Amino acid sequence: MSFPSSDAFSTPFTTATASAVLDAHGWDERWEAEFAPYADQGLVPGRVLRVDRGQCDLITATGTVRADTAFVTPHDPLRVICTGDWAAVETSGNPRYVKACLPRRTAIVRSTSSQRSEGQILAANVDHAVIAVSLAVEVDLGRIERFLALAWESGALPLVVLTKADLVPDPVVLAHLVQDVEATAPGVTVLTVSSHNGEGLDVLRAVTAGGTTVLLGVSGAGKSTLANALLGEDVMDVHATRDVDGKGRHTTTTRNLLLLPGGGVLIDTPGLRGVGLWDAATGVGQVFSEIEDHAGHCRFQDCAHEAEPGCAVLAAVESGELSERRLDSYRKLLRENQRIVAKTDARLRAEIRRDWKMKSAEGRANHAAKRGRA
Repeated sequence: MSFPSSDAFSTPFTTATASAVLDAHGWDERWEAEFAPYADQGLVPGRVLRVDRGQCDLITATGTVRADTAFVTPHDPLRVICTGDWAAVETSGNPRYVKACLPRRTAIVRSTSSQRSEGQILAANVDHAVIAVSLAVEVDLGRIERFLALAWESGALPLVVLTKADLVPDPVVLAHLVQDVEATAPGVTVLTVSSHNGEGLDVLRAVTAGGTTVLLGVSGAGKSTLANALLGEDVMDVHATRDVDGKGRHTTTTRNLLLLPGGGVLIDTPGLRGVGLWDAATGVGQVFSEIEDHAGHCRFQDCAHEAEPGCAVLAAVESGELSERRLDSYRKLLRENQRIVAKTDARLRAEIRRDWKMKSAEGRANHAAKRGRA
């Protein structure tokens, strides 16, 4: 993927034209106010289109520039420059440098698969998170819940898009799939889309026409095909998925910010093999809002919903009002998120160890009591 250089603009932009370029990429009065101190230093605003090996491409009022990121490469991986960031750029020198990033309004963050369990920024300043799910393979509801937790935690508004709907010709089967996903995503719009016949694309274009939208999903979910449909041209490379398992190749290798013809901007991301949570307790609670609602009626405030008396959550499972699969997934994601947070929070680690010791002591005492009665 290549972007035009600022040198391609042979005539100076007018103030109105320059403002329109930034506005089209999400610039507003709030960003302008935050940028004011950098403007006094002679720096110019730019939005990051992509990041690549210590450099990044940014759109500025006079076109696209490439700048070095040496000044914005902190040790904290959550603070490194990312696609979607707004930055202060020094354009007079050679090479050009990004001198600072404006505070993010939202950020899609996942846990990496490394042993250090670091967080990784996938996209910044996102308004809508489109979670692409392919209907060419069996729908993984647990994975959808993970993506939704990431999206809700970021502050973006999630939308689940079921791609390749043309591969499910039976309307009854398609309706059941949609219902299953809707039950998994309370409060989230679920849209069926087919890039092959155009189904659902008008609705999706209307959603993405305002603000910044990021495409999330695994390889083979149809993100690049979806991006091309929204862009109106074949900008992203597309490879066919395997017939055996429906898996695709990583056709997108970098995160790219692209201007949509109907307004708004789109960030396309590489397919994610792992969707690890990163301090996403609020996001998990939003995904499982019906469980959280029931939990508010439990007898004990610290109810773990395991075997406690007066547990409203377990009562809902027994009555069939709540899915046991949902409860299992809820417990799993909460435990995973707690482990991640504990690695960076010494006080939480101490609390977990103390709880574990108390439960172990209770277990030994119960075992001893049973042996005494034998």
